[in-house]
Amino acid sequence: MDAGKTTITEQILLVSGSIRKAGSVDSGTTQTDWLPIERSRGISVRSAAASFQRGDMLINLIDTPGHMDFAGDVERCLLALDGVILVISAVEGVQSQTEILWRALETLKLPVLIFINKIDRPGSNFDELTAGFPESLKSENAPLFFSFNRPVNESSNECAVSRESDLPEKMADAASEFDDDLMNLYILNGKLTEAQIQNSFRERVYRKEIIPVLCGSAKSGIGITELLDAVTGYMPTAAKKRTEHLSGYIYKIEHDDTMGKAAHVRMFGGQLHVRDLVSPAVDEEKSDKITQIRQFSGQKYNDIGRIGAGDIAALYGLRSFKAGDVIGKTDNPYVKIVNPFLSVRVMPKNPGQLTPLIEAIGELSEEDPLLSYKWEKTEREILINITGEIQVEVLDALLKERYNLDADFSPPTVIYKETPAKSGYGYEAYTMPKPCWAVVKLLFEPLPRGSGVIYDSGHIPNNKLFYKYQTHIQRSFAESLEQGLCGWEVTDFKATLVDGEHHTIHTHPLDFFVATPMAVMNALSNTGTILLEPFLRFRISADESLSGRIINDIIMMRGQFDTPVIRKNTVTVEASLPVASSLGYPVKLATLSGGKATFYSDFEGYRECPAELGSISPRRGINPLDRARWILHARGAL
Repeated sequence: MDAGKTTITEQILLVSGSIRKAGSVDSGTTQTDWLPIERSRGISVRSAAASFQRGDMLINLIDTPGHMDFAGDVERCLLALDGVILVISAVEGVQSQTEILWRALETLKLPVLIFINKIDRPGSNFDELTAGFPESLKSENAPLFFSFNRPVNESSNECAVSRESDLPEKMADAASEFDDDLMNLYILNGKLTEAQIQNSFRERVYRKEIIPVLCGSAKSGIGITELLDAVTGYMPTAAKKRTEHLSGYIYKIEHDDTMGKAAHVRMFGGQLHVRDLVSPAVDEEKSDKITQIRQFSGQKYNDIGRIGAGDIAALYGLRSFKAGDVIGKTDNPYVKIVNPFLSVRVMPKNPGQLTPLIEAIGELSEEDPLLSYKWEKTEREILINITGEIQVEVLDALLKERYNLDADFSPPTVIYKETPAKSGYGYEAYTMPKPCWAVVKLLFEPLPRGSGVIYDSGHIPNNKLFYKYQTHIQRSFAESLEQGLCGWEVTDFKATLVDGEHHTIHTHPLDFFVATPMAVMNALSNTGTILLEPFLRFRISADESLSGRIINDIIMMRGQFDTPVIRKNTVTVEASLPVASSLGYPVKLATLSGGKATFYSDFEGYRECPAELGSISPRRGINPLDRARWILHARGAL
């Protein structure tokens, strides 16, 4: 967070000749931070793309937010990338957000180039920071962190960067650690050509066996040329991920007052043209016509008629798409780096603006599906999921700026979950009042924490239960898990459809959407449920004199902690803490330490919660356990 990514982007655009003068984050004049909320706060809250030429190479750069409240945007952008510039502050070093992102990059196997920024700042320590990379940026294949340059006059306004001495020889030595063929060439010929060294080194970077490390000061434009040279020399091109089939990933959705919805897509294969019909991979029955294609650099754009593999552009006319959707098919693995564990209620200050507010929140949830907004008609309230309080401030600002709406947000509440306590069956025979006939029998079996939900459709023959009705059951089953016995989402179990029945005369096409929620709640009544609460993994660093107080606070918050580490009069404590009891602790720690303590957190997962310390969420809507009312409600008679 606040490592200087947007400033680096601005300097890259300047060095590449795309802009004549670099803008400033502080003055709100950068190319990729153009929302009013970004310019007023000086932080990125949305990703932004910029395209530029470097020699004969077209480079598409995506500047992503750094704050964890907006990590969902980063999560989606990662699937659109060929390689990553990981920016680390020379002063703050590797933060918890950096470690979270690093783990995601490991999963996706994306090549990485590290840029250590702010070497001009007091407290910069390049050697100490890079020496700790093997420990702080752990990897299964134990990569070699290779420095291309190093600071001169570090921690001062006179700082500069100096190329590593004997660089070609050091590159050859580094590459040969992983490349036996290169080593054999050297033994055979007694020397290596520059092309042989460069080709081998580049391949090692592609494989994440070598991580190039560069440094500089983006504010002063120091080290940016060297950074660009490394990007063009060692980052992979789009051809590395090119596919033969149509493949595109919508990493971002925006809404334009004039053009409507803009779906920002990264193409991996095939071509798209204006007037083409496209369908989201999740629902191929829907199709939208592309009305316009634009290639953006910040707010500037060019209208283009087609895009192909490797291109990034905005498609207009795709009303059925949301962020995270796929066009065609993609083989990219999915990675999750953020888990919303807080919820807020949103209501208009003017009751007459309820409908426009619902529509606005709906649009914003298309841009960020993690908001997972719900309009609870019976309670007449809008519920959204969030990752932090800064996200609420941004949503409030967006509602004012874009929609001219004033809204009230409730204080954040913790999102609990629940899970079956034991195995059990759920059965429902919905055969009255006619015409109807839907019989459903489900088996629920608990799974370990973090397993999610597994649905097994069983092996019921079509003549007993039409396959289309089995599909209806699966769809309704997923929707029925939003509220369990305690009113929270149900997770960590396997559900198997063990039996079912339809009637060729009496079954109505929607009967299984009526019966399945009753069978699900019947199963949960038989198994009982255990309440689960979210936990965070914390790392706290403070003056050694505060160690006793911090450990006592952790115990009082029902936390568990590892053995404290003391180094240079600073104590570092790693702990697991319930979200519910630790929400206000960063503020308390700042007060306790006079603002000198550092506090990093990462979502750890859900654990069992003592029933007396948890929270029951009031049931929203009709409970399927109230069978008579549920049937009347489901049939539209209530």
